[in-house]
Amino acid sequence: MAQWESLQQLHSSYSQQLHELYDRDGLPMDVRHYLAAWIEKQEWERAAQDLDFAMVLYQVLLENLDNQYSRFVQEELFLMQHNIRRYKQNFQRYQESPCTLAGMILWFLGKEKEILQTARLDEQVCLKTRRLGAVRSTDRTDQLGRQMAGLRNEVQCLEHTLICLEEQQDEFDFKYKTLQMEGESTEPGRLPLTLLNKLNECRKTLLAALIRLLDSCGLLQGVLVQGELADWQRRQQRACIGAQDDVCLDQLDKWFTGLARCLVQVLKFLKKLEELMGKLSYDQDPFKQQKPLQVRAETLLRDLLKSSFVVETQPSMPQGKGPLVLRTNVQFSVKARLLVKFPELNHSMKVTVSMDRSRRFNVLGTSSKALTMAESQDGGLVADFRHLISLSVTEELHVISFKTNFELPDAEASSLPVVIISNSSQQQSAWVAVLWFNMLSESPKDVLFFANPPMAPWPVLAEMLSWQFLSSTGRGLESNQLDMIAHKLFDKQDNYDTCQISWARFSKENTANANFTFWVWFDGILTMVKACLEEMWKDGFILGFVSKERVKRLLKKKLRGTFLLRFSESIKDGGVTFSWVDYTPDNEPDVKSVQPFTRTDLAQIPFHEIIKNFQLMEADNVPENPLLYLYPNIPKDQAFGKYYTDKCGEESPYVKYIRTKLVFVSKETDTVLTTMDNNTENTVRTLLSLLLIWSRSQIEPTLTAVFFEYTNKRKRRLTPCLPLTV
Repeated sequence: MAQWESLQQLHSSYSQQLHELYDRDGLPMDVRHYLAAWIEKQEWERAAQDLDFAMVLYQVLLENLDNQYSRFVQEELFLMQHNIRRYKQNFQRYQESPCTLAGMILWFLGKEKEILQTARLDEQVCLKTRRLGAVRSTDRTDQLGRQMAGLRNEVQCLEHTLICLEEQQDEFDFKYKTLQMEGESTEPGRLPLTLLNKLNECRKTLLAALIRLLDSCGLLQGVLVQGELADWQRRQQRACIGAQDDVCLDQLDKWFTGLARCLVQVLKFLKKLEELMGKLSYDQDPFKQQKPLQVRAETLLRDLLKSSFVVETQPSMPQGKGPLVLRTNVQFSVKARLLVKFPELNHSMKVTVSMDRSRRFNVLGTSSKALTMAESQDGGLVADFRHLISLSVTEELHVISFKTNFELPDAEASSLPVVIISNSSQQQSAWVAVLWFNMLSESPKDVLFFANPPMAPWPVLAEMLSWQFLSSTGRGLESNQLDMIAHKLFDKQDNYDTCQISWARFSKENTANANFTFWVWFDGILTMVKACLEEMWKDGFILGFVSKERVKRLLKKKLRGTFLLRFSESIKDGGVTFSWVDYTPDNEPDVKSVQPFTRTDLAQIPFHEIIKNFQLMEADNVPENPLLYLYPNIPKDQAFGKYYTDKCGEESPYVKYIRTKLVFVSKETDTVLTTMDNNTENTVRTLLSLLLIWSRSQIEPTLTAVFFEYTNKRKRRLTPCLPLTV
């Protein structure tokens, strides 16, 4: 496809660049448009150096403008007739310097190519990002590896070519001086033309190879910075809120370092060209064009170094809930890294850390450190800061910034926005702010994000909620569990993918029939699972997020005694319960549930011990454990046997009485916590009967658990504890 035709099909953002390009004086866009095919076929690079050839193209250009004028006359396009006539008059000023006109047209065509290359690169990056998501494919890594190897080969070939050229120039210089000694004329026009032409062609070849190498470096740099580095930054942002994304920088370190070495080598080549040109130059010397190449190489290297300065490890506290939540007067750690790993920069570059000045914060401790390989496990150039934050308190977003002192213009890097708190009680609200920002923000420096926080689409929110469990316990949420949460947030919907939820409804407003927010409820469950139920959750024994209605549907066709474990929807700080199925005399399923156990309960008795020893008071005061099969049909002891412990008495991790065990006993919906002797079944029956009589004698609607201790067949009542609401 022709270049001008391709430019007209670009996205509006690139079309704007094209319009800005042709706002300049020189080549009118109308002329470029109507003579596009002819302009793109001509050798403008040759014309910029060859006066005779440039004059020929100049005359043909004027003829084409005359033909276009005639066409507009026939079509009666009065305005275009006027414009074309004016353009032709303007071009008359190049009659004495057609090479200047050719050079100008060549410049415009070069700028057009840059716009096209940028657009195509961005399109490739976006396309590959959509296809690959956050995970870099092996094919892409291999392709970039091949490109880096190709660059190194080009550099080696250029180095060899430059050596040959230097030898050839020395040969020319020797023969020229020999002719001088023999008394031959030294006028430039009478030099050995064969040798001079050969030298000139070699210089052209070398310069063209340098241009191709810089083109390759520019394209690869675009892929690395706009593609790979941007992809890594997004993966790091996701990893901060629980995603299991790869955030290792080793591969990027190799690519950035390899490209930087190529650019440094190009600058050395260009310096060598200056030396060769200083020894010998002539009117049509191609080396006179090397200055723009030097500027281009320096610009590429400077931009690469700036882009390579990143925050490798985001700010975090040792005991924090997650990164990016910092507490005043508590030490935090953050690490900056330069991806261009030159050993000569070790200890020679300083990094300074600071915080935005919108609030009065002091970052205490050493604010300046040297980039060094000593603090890096993989030999990268890093600076690891461990500081304190003090003074003002706020829950707004703040950015921690880093600066380096390059010989080239300084580079800067910033952390993702952090939330600063003054008390651990603010940790929960601060962490949800971090989650919401990094889940939805398109700008990692948008500290005003919460002035107007966007809505969260359910697919994005569901992924983030699953990450919380995955990063904390090693097991994320399954589709059925997420469906229950979606139903809780959006009520019954045929498809939740189009649903959205606001920041206020997620974390500020209380849920229906509760005095706490959705986030407080969810985070309470997560904290309870992490503290008390992690192994059972990881093994998949807890369905957890399942509604009461679904519990009935799941259990009503199962064997008697089949039970499942689910989270309470009514307890603020997290609760877990079990429901089981029994059958009436009419063989109708009867699903029962026990009052939820809180973190306080589970701190006294592990949940697996509650399941193992739970007793339900049946007819004739006969206790029975109704829990037989874990849903769908796993025998209870087979599922939970590995968690059981036979320790008791002083060895028991949860009871301090001698040879006793705590047991939950239920009479219908009444739950009582008691103890029983491990040796005598009759004693247990007697104890349970006494408990039943005692509980029936109470008038108040709240039962209080009572401890009994049996030692040498003597019983006595101990201090009541653990009130349990009926």
